[in-house]
Amino acid sequence: MIDLYTWTTPNGRKVSILLEELGVPYTAHAIDITKDEQFAPDFLKIAPNNRIPAIVDHETGIQMMETGAIMMYLANKFQKFQCEGDEYWRMVEWLMWQMGGLGPMLGQAHYFLKYNKGQSEAAEKRYATEAQRLYTVLNTRLDGRDFIAGAGRGTYSIADMACWPWVSRFEWHEVDLNAFSNIKDWYVRIAARPAVQAGYNVPKFTTDIPMP
Repeated sequence: MIDLYTWTTPNGRKVSILLEELGVPYTAHAIDITKDEQFAPDFLKIAPNNRIPAIVDHETGIQMMETGAIMMYLANKFQKFQCEGDEYWRMVEWLMWQMGGLGPMLGQAHYFLKYNKGQSEAAEKRYATEAQRLYTVLNTRLDGRDFIAGAGRGTYSIADMACWPWVSRFEWHEVDLNAFSNIKDWYVRIAARPAVQAGYNVPKFTTDIPMP
């Protein structure tokens, strides 16, 4: 059994979607970051960086924070949703792109474009421009592909599961997905998966999955 400590954010949804796709038993524990529950002493024992999500795998005794590490751990443990051969490293490359670029920069876009509109014109311009650049990078990568990594047209993997929840907030980024046709097709394809729909609503329902 796996305990998942999470909230309704793109980072949280990355791991709940993967667990739903794996079809393994897990228990979701809500860590309400709007109430600073991520600073609770018991949670800090699992996630010293006071960020969700985190997991405890009672079968192995492993506890882990950081979504990239969690996703690689789970994919390796269950031998699913990984690419093979040289494409394994392509998958890791794009997972790291999400961790180091797509997630942090779009998180800043959320802060300035969604929650603090009008606070800083320079910051709004900076992160709106960076959001457009990152969407362009992903759109180019998906040209002629169904998924981000993998041979041929690609293989559905943790790279897709890591990126998709961030793109699901395209409205917060002031991005029109119709302007990025490759991303739009990829996004809708993944949104139709039952496990994605289930994982999106962990630990609770907030809204329907936004559709372009």
